[in-house]
Amino acid sequence: MIAVTGATGHLGRLVVTGLLDAGVPAAEVVAVVRTPERAADLAERGVQVRAADYADAAALGTALQGVDRLLLVSGSEVGQRVPQHSNVLQAAKAAGVALVVYTSASKADDTPLPLAPEHIATERLIADFGIPAVVLRNNWYLENYDQQIRQAAETGELAASSGGGRIAAATRADFAAATVAVLTAEQPTPGVLELGGDEAFTIAELAEAVAAESGREVTYRDLSAAEHLQTLLDAGLPQGTAEFVVGLDQAIAQGALDTGSRALSELTGRPTTTLAEHVRAVLGR
Repeated sequence: MIAVTGATGHLGRLVVTGLLDAGVPAAEVVAVVRTPERAADLAERGVQVRAADYADAAALGTALQGVDRLLLVSGSEVGQRVPQHSNVLQAAKAAGVALVVYTSASKADDTPLPLAPEHIATERLIADFGIPAVVLRNNWYLENYDQQIRQAAETGELAASSGGGRIAAATRADFAAATVAVLTAEQPTPGVLELGGDEAFTIAELAEAVAAESGREVTYRDLSAAEHLQTLLDAGLPQGTAEFVVGLDQAIAQGALDTGSRALSELTGRPTTTLAEHVRAVLGR
């Protein structure tokens, strides 16, 4: 059996439906969720829906019984990921799970990304537990820029402090397809995979893509970190959130998301979604 944690989340749901589309019998797919009611559609398709929270070790132990392969989708609670992931891994070890697939962060062991420490700590936990694993170091989701794409099309401006840093983003659907390929492989090879879009882009190039699809001029404002922070504060973001966003852009400026890897498209057997294709979809063109 294949289990997917966070199965009602954006990525988890895509993986569950991808497994079904790939021909995995629904009875052999386990959707681990906090709120079973949100997975009613999956249950109707025959998927085993099991309730468990990352913080509930006992429930996780029950949810992972009989599972052979597990996708651990990283938790969303910043600062709580490591103990929560530890609970999942302990349950997986006790249940005899033969393979763990974990969604980590790009260049997790050598990056200034603010979220990286929790991911590399989890990677080390997996090694400590001794469970064979495939670590998928997922790059940015193109969907992370959806709001900015719409705003840029309306206002004619896109501002950031990521400089000329390149971003090898891909869609959630692209990453989900790669995850399904790993989970359904006859003999998955344990290790670390850096996954990202085939063609990395800068925010200036994102502005150009929005201009091309919207039919209006879009100006890119390359801000300093201080200017970016003040702009976000003026827009009403809390101090901590604004500092976090600026920290992400500063990491991008240092090359944190420029992986130069084609492993994602190699896993799926098709090119990743292009920036132009995604912008076109967001703007409904």
